[in-house]
Amino acid sequence: MKKKITLAFILITSFIAAQIKGTVTDSNGSALPYVNIYIENTYIGTTTNENGKYELNVNTAKNVTLLFQYLGYKTQKHVLNITQNPFIYDVTLQEEDFQLNEVVVQNGINPADEIIKKAIANKKINADKTDKFEADFYSRGIFRVKDIPEKFMGVEIGDLDGSLDSTRSGVIYLSETVSKIKFEKPNNLKEEIIASKIAGNDNGFSYNTALNTNYDFYENYVDFGINMISPIADNAFNYYRYKLESSFYDDKKQLINKINVTPKRDKEPVFEGYIYIVEDTWAIYGIDLDIKGYRMQQPILETMKLLQNFSYNTEEKLWVKNVQSLDFDAGIFGMKFTGKFTHVFSNYNFKENFDKKTFGKEIVTFAENANKKEDAFWQTNRPVPLTDEEVSNYTKKDSIQTIRKSQTYLDSIDAKSNTFKVFDIITGYTYKNSFKNWNFSYDGLLNFSSISFNTVQGWNLDSGFSFRKWNEETGKFTSINSKFNYGFAEDRLRVVGRYYHRFNNKNYANLSLSGGSTVSQFNSNEPIPNFVNTVSTLFFKNNFMKLYNKEFAEINYGQELVNGIFINANLSYENRHSLFNTTDYTLIKNDDVYTSNDPLNPFDYTSGFEKHSLYKAGISTRIRFGQKYISRPDGKINIQNDNYPILSFSYQKAFGGSASNYNYDFVAARVDYSKTFGNKGEFDFNIRGGKFFNADGISFIDYKHFNGNQTHVNFRGNYTNAFNLLPYYTHSTNDAYIETHLQHNFKGYIMNKIPLLNKLQWNLVGGFHQINVPNVKPYQEFSVGFDNIGFGKFRFLRIDYVRAYQNGFQGDGILFGLRF
Repeated sequence: MKKKITLAFILITSFIAAQIKGTVTDSNGSALPYVNIYIENTYIGTTTNENGKYELNVNTAKNVTLLFQYLGYKTQKHVLNITQNPFIYDVTLQEEDFQLNEVVVQNGINPADEIIKKAIANKKINADKTDKFEADFYSRGIFRVKDIPEKFMGVEIGDLDGSLDSTRSGVIYLSETVSKIKFEKPNNLKEEIIASKIAGNDNGFSYNTALNTNYDFYENYVDFGINMISPIADNAFNYYRYKLESSFYDDKKQLINKINVTPKRDKEPVFEGYIYIVEDTWAIYGIDLDIKGYRMQQPILETMKLLQNFSYNTEEKLWVKNVQSLDFDAGIFGMKFTGKFTHVFSNYNFKENFDKKTFGKEIVTFAENANKKEDAFWQTNRPVPLTDEEVSNYTKKDSIQTIRKSQTYLDSIDAKSNTFKVFDIITGYTYKNSFKNWNFSYDGLLNFSSISFNTVQGWNLDSGFSFRKWNEETGKFTSINSKFNYGFAEDRLRVVGRYYHRFNNKNYANLSLSGGSTVSQFNSNEPIPNFVNTVSTLFFKNNFMKLYNKEFAEINYGQELVNGIFINANLSYENRHSLFNTTDYTLIKNDDVYTSNDPLNPFDYTSGFEKHSLYKAGISTRIRFGQKYISRPDGKINIQNDNYPILSFSYQKAFGGSASNYNYDFVAARVDYSKTFGNKGEFDFNIRGGKFFNADGISFIDYKHFNGNQTHVNFRGNYTNAFNLLPYYTHSTNDAYIETHLQHNFKGYIMNKIPLLNKLQWNLVGGFHQINVPNVKPYQEFSVGFDNIGFGKFRFLRIDYVRAYQNGFQGDGILFGLRF
């Protein structure tokens, strides 16, 4: 009897949870990818994969009515009588019977324009119908590479964990997730990842989530890192031309208009391709649009194709997005990259309202053991079947992982790389234990970043040793570093040591201890990089870097206190004394003399400042309002809310000085904000101020110094944290100050509209900078320049013309910058 009951249960279950699978092709037998397949009048559906294969799990023993919908092809309805499990059902789709072959313009009226106008007029109505919902979400991402060299810029690439074949091509990333989402327009999201899978990483958690997959063409702008203008934006006619290419009736006798979308100007952030609009309701039926990389200001990206398929529910009278796919091609330095993301939305439940507590700062969570799901789970819950390539990649990567995670394999690889060579004394050496997650490194004597020149030390070089140990699961990380710096002209060795420990990846609590002897710029922000100073000094005899000697010990602790509020506290001891020029060496001989190392007296070569010491204690906080975050088992990922500024506050107390006049108190505050204005560019500002107390006799080292620039180059890339022409120490203060930096990058908004100039693809940038200190006229800089300068895929140059004013015109200049 028990066996009969069990058998009956298995039979009933097999029909209640049946699987329909098959292949969808066109009339020529070619596979059709991303066909929208769903059960009539439900939100249960799937899509075909790249090979036209589909799978659909249904929880019913009744007949199932399936609709097969594909842009450009007739929608087909099939009533299936499921008699076995799995139930195999192949479908051949026929091309749509188009009613128009060309645009018919009557009385100067373009019918496509009229349709788009009605779509624009009704987009809010259509958008509001689906503005709040719960749904099941599936995402799959795959990245492929081709022609990857064995070495790049002298660094060996390897086989990328077994991803590359003998042709240096292959799949380097394959991942998928199954989740449940709650969404409310415009950007409220709550997602729980039920299952997560990464090829070759059985302990990994995929980054594929519903976050940033809401490409909503009912909005004026669609965010692709830059705001792209929707073909039915309020101002769409300023950017697009439309052509009614064809019309057809779907299976429900609704007239669908296929409209070709082309840009009026090539270099603007616009799409091209097709948008399908439903007659009468003017809702979106489908999206088939291309994005050129240069229009996104991502020149490495060549083309990205976005497909969206919508289905119609006759009972609720809603057009709902079921399937979305995103394909891209990219390339640089002869290497080629392709990728694809597939998104399936199903089991919609539309809501009138959500509970107020539904959406909070935590937007993505992972269910317990989300990365430990068995194959049986994926076979049941994966709505889009894997391609043969994807099956092969999972099998290959998982088997390789077993081998390459073993101690035997890791030890054998380490044994090869750990072999010491005589030349390593010059270039550096690393000893690794990959199985136990630690390494020991020696920096070498000669490399680009270790050698520099200044007038105090002459030629000097850095070297050092470091030890690192980490735990990938907990996020713990420990490093112990030492840095040895030797100045040849002064014949002196200085040593600094540092211990750093990060406790976790949740609140990123960290502790550091450091100490030793070093040369330091009077401005601790180090506004002059070593490389820039070396070139400026040796070639132009401009001795801008001013240095002093510091012996110090410091302890620092920081963490995220609560979501969005970060704190940092430190305690230090410093002993300082003056340094003087020891060399007049230069590569370009001229009669000029180097200025002294005194920032206040450029021709005082002997006095310096009085040797002194003091203690410092400080606490600071940074507040990121509205910060959201992703909770992963392996850490917390913070996501800044661009609707709010970032506030920072700090307090520092100097005490125990070798003389009482060195003691002081200092408070400071800062506001950072960045705002994108549609397609009209990005506005940034940084305003900060501070006040010293009891600071009349403090050391010039402890003054507030502003990040000036006299080199006419900016390699740091940050234009709202520094001035362009300001001498480095002329406005330093031990009183109160307000510092203002404003910038607007038009991101092509103006330049794209100017004939001929738009072919350059440059971005117009304007800036303003100001210092206010007591009893002195404000110092101001106005700048105008161009960003995104370059050729082809290499656009890393920026040029600004700057004018400075203080109680009248002070001077002007050209600033050259690099950005990466």
